[in-house]
Order: sequence, then structure tokens, then C-alpha cells
Amino acid sequence: MKLSRILIILGMLLFQLNFAQEKADVVLSKAISEAKSKNKNVLLVFHASWCKWCHVMEKNMNLPETKPIFEKKFVTAYVDVQETGEKKKLENPGGQELMNKYNGENAGLPFWLVLNPKGEVLTDSFDQKGDNLGCPSTTEEVATFTAKLEKSSKMNKSELQAIETAFTKKN
Repeated sequence: MKLSRILIILGMLLFQLNFAQEKADVVLSKAISEAKSKNKNVLLVFHASWCKWCHVMEKNMNLPETKPIFEKKFVTAYVDVQETGEKKKLENPGGQELMNKYNGENAGLPFWLVLNPKGEVLTDSFDQKGDNLGCPSTTEEVATFTAKLEKSSKMNKSELQAIETAFTKKN
């Protein structure tokens, strides 16, 4: 009887551990480590389950014409933040603090950064006015986004054109 109780408790603990989100600094450390080994930069994206534009950004980055480009140039890492209620458990512990560290506390979502393999910020999702581009969709936002990608990843013209086409909102 005692053994079955111990096994049940152990099983419950293991079950809970499987659903615990990884700490944000661990997500970033793993991405930086992978970026070093693959000679890439890190695209760190802060997002939430309720965020429509976060879903649009992820969808646009995973289209057949864009996914190979992002995979070739970046190690992409996602950190879940700003969840509420039952979804709070989706957050990566320390995610909001990490976002705040990069001046994203009032930016809105998605908020993203490109870091080099040393963890240094190469660019972020703020435009020249200091507004968060989030998921770029207008011609002007996408132009700013692709300029940031070109500068931080040395994408060629055809790669930038594919991203521009995928991200520009169809009116």
C-alpha cells in the first residue's frame, strides 16, 4: 500500500514537471548556444496565446517560402509572456523580466530582438519613432522589418523579397 502511494505521488510530480514551462533565461541560453554552434544569430520573439498578431507573425515566418530563410539565418526562440487566468501556466518563468531587460515592458506583443551568438542585441522591433513594429504588415512596417533583417542577418535581395511579400498585408 505504501509503495503504491509513493508511486502515485512520484507519477503526479513527474506529470507536473512535464507541463512546467522552461525558464526564459534557459530558453535564451539554449538559443545562444545553438546559434554559436551553427554560426547564426538568434531571433527572440516574445508572444502570448491570446495575441492575434503573434499568431500572424509565427504563421508568416513558417510559410513554405519564408521558413527556410528564417531557419537558414536564425535560431528562433519563443518566450511566452503576459498570459492571464488559466493560461498563466503557459508563461516562461522570468519571461516578462527578460522582455523588460530589453526595454519591452510597454512595447506590446509580439516583441522581438535579433541577438548575435554572444547575446548582444543587433536590432529590435522598435521603429525610428520608438514604436514596436510587432508583426509588421503595412508597406512601411515591412520595409523597416526587412531593413533590420538585412542588417542583422545579411539576407540577399530574393530572401528579403520573399519576406516582404509574405508579411505585407493584402488589402
